[in-house]
Amino acid sequence: MARVLFINGGSVGHVNPTIGVVQELIRRGEEVVYFTIEDYRKRMEQTGATVRTFNVQEFLKAFISGGRNNVLERIIGLLRTADIIIPEVLKQIKGEHFDYIIHDSMFGCGRLLGQILKLPAVNSCTSFAQSKSSFDNMFKQLAKNIPQETFSEYHRLTAKVKEMYGVEIHSPYEVFCNPEPLTIVYTTRKFQPFEEEFDETYKFVGPSITSRKTDENFDLPGIMEKSPIYISLGTVFNQAIDFYKLCFEAFGNTEHTVVMSIGEKVPQADLGEIPENFIVKNYLPQTEVLKYTKLFITHGGMNSVHEGLYFGVPLIVIPQSADQPVIADQVAKIGAGMPLQMQGLTAKQLRESADQVLSQPSFHQAAAKMKESLRKSGGYQQAVNEIFEFKRQYNI
Repeated sequence: MARVLFINGGSVGHVNPTIGVVQELIRRGEEVVYFTIEDYRKRMEQTGATVRTFNVQEFLKAFISGGRNNVLERIIGLLRTADIIIPEVLKQIKGEHFDYIIHDSMFGCGRLLGQILKLPAVNSCTSFAQSKSSFDNMFKQLAKNIPQETFSEYHRLTAKVKEMYGVEIHSPYEVFCNPEPLTIVYTTRKFQPFEEEFDETYKFVGPSITSRKTDENFDLPGIMEKSPIYISLGTVFNQAIDFYKLCFEAFGNTEHTVVMSIGEKVPQADLGEIPENFIVKNYLPQTEVLKYTKLFITHGGMNSVHEGLYFGVPLIVIPQSADQPVIADQVAKIGAGMPLQMQGLTAKQLRESADQVLSQPSFHQAAAKMKESLRKSGGYQQAVNEIFEFKRQYNI
């Protein structure tokens, strides 16, 4: 048995894929200490891990203080979180022994902590991977418009890390992508953009999907025969009352049964009259609903898209932010769905797009093909296989 230090951030999209990995590590005899925010304590404790937390408000304040105007400002924000995360983790694990560390690819202190603790490290990548060459090319183009004072702040912070912890940062790529000798990527090579850029240190294990809690007030058997359209904007960008009303206009009083998840911050009363063919809930067990779904209208988060394709459901992707436009493009590229833009979207456009995806066999065939590929990839079990091979190489 080895002791594992697992470091993750405060986003559900980065935490959920690791649930199955942690469960499987523990099932195979590992002891896992998992750092995250208090919001995810319960779901991670249910895996059997020992959960420790850091202050999410201080973390976010430091991260946002870097700015949002360009990628280097985001990297500065990640470096500023070092003042919050590194002392807190070191304090909470003082005197303890760990055999290796697993950290999130977009959690800026993960690689630093691995180097400070001198532990073999695994990178957990819940979004698309990014190679150093593609990052460097992107950064070279963007750098032309980045003010010199921003570069000065970046160099000040990297020097501070070296002075305080004896760890040298060689490039912005190291902070932004946290590369390690092993990177677990929760997709397949087929779905990864520019997959030819990644060597064998990147292991594409497919989506890590585990069962979720069910809503006792939701009649799953009642919708099994109805093959609903399922609509969800995920957990971050879901306060979209105008969009939900647009969906009522698009699909209300049609032959479709529509199941819509609106998130826990939108009161149903704010939606006005709900059409009789709609089932609207603040929370739904998404993976259970998708088993019976004929079309998934989604914001295009990596987890949601993978879950839809895992069950062979064609998609309409309406990206909101972050990497979602890239994910939407990949869905279109493999032919498993259609991207739409939220800005200027009309009920007529949404309805006609849904009719097109539902009526054309090619979308269903592509989704079915992707389902087969994702299920063969191994998910969290294959991720742990790769981690155990990594352990063997490092004599852990």
